[in-house]
Amino acid sequence: MRQRILLTGWFSFRDGEATAGDVLALRRVEDVLRREDLAYDVAWSPAFRPGDLDLEHVRPRAYSHLVFVCGPLHGRQITELHRRFRHCVRIAVGVSVIDADDPAVTGFHRVLARDAPGAEPVEDLAARAPATPSTPVVGVVLTLGHGEYGALRRHGQVAEELTRWLAGKDCARLELETRLDTGDWHLSTTPGQLQSVFARLDLVVTDRLHGLVLGLRAGAPVLAVDPVAGGAKVTAQAQACGWPAVIPAEHLDTPQLELWWHWCRSATGRAAALRVRADFTSGTAPDNADELLTALA
Repeated sequence: MRQRILLTGWFSFRDGEATAGDVLALRRVEDVLRREDLAYDVAWSPAFRPGDLDLEHVRPRAYSHLVFVCGPLHGRQITELHRRFRHCVRIAVGVSVIDADDPAVTGFHRVLARDAPGAEPVEDLAARAPATPSTPVVGVVLTLGHGEYGALRRHGQVAEELTRWLAGKDCARLELETRLDTGDWHLSTTPGQLQSVFARLDLVVTDRLHGLVLGLRAGAPVLAVDPVAGGAKVTAQAQACGWPAVIPAEHLDTPQLELWWHWCRSATGRAAALRVRADFTSGTAPDNADELLTALA
């Protein structure tokens, strides 16, 4: 049989998982095989990459070698690989060995372990994976609240549309919550902690007034959606700040999202956000606190 390699890992099992480290380890192995002009395929979990080659539909006899990449060697999924691909030369690479006598381990013809009992550990494969392009870091600040708007609320619809669209964008999504909490480590304790996160973002996507304000306060462009039909406080605040990237709930669609995404990612959008931040810092525009002194007189 002509040599052809099937690359597998925990990312191949329907009930497995694809971690960033595992996929980078796979990229390192692919890089080595490509440089040697060796033919290979990758088996993906249909839950993670539907439509790609998956273990359930692969023809074992089409392969001379099976390579298992990264992760721990244990469990019935791996022992099942040994059974289905018993005619193949089976190699595990960049893996952790917990029990050297485990059938999941002994079923391989060769195990190139990153760590194993009594062996010197080696670098994980992900460490030398080919470099990947950086993507924008996007803070996502959404709410399902604001019951006070009654029948005008479109919060659920807006959140569903936004998150579905964001799932298809090539960006690092960071879900943020403006609520502070002194006992929950998931949340910031002080405004300064949260503001430090906003300062490191490339873009903010939000349907919250304070998502808009905190993003602009940090100089990050904000793609805002007003989740109240007819417009409410998000639209009003954007108007007060002189910020144009606001989409009304009733006009929310992919073309509008893409239009404002590209504007926010442009030099024009970034410059506009920095101008708003400068206006906030200068304090030239009066706010309600200034008017309070008059009201107290």
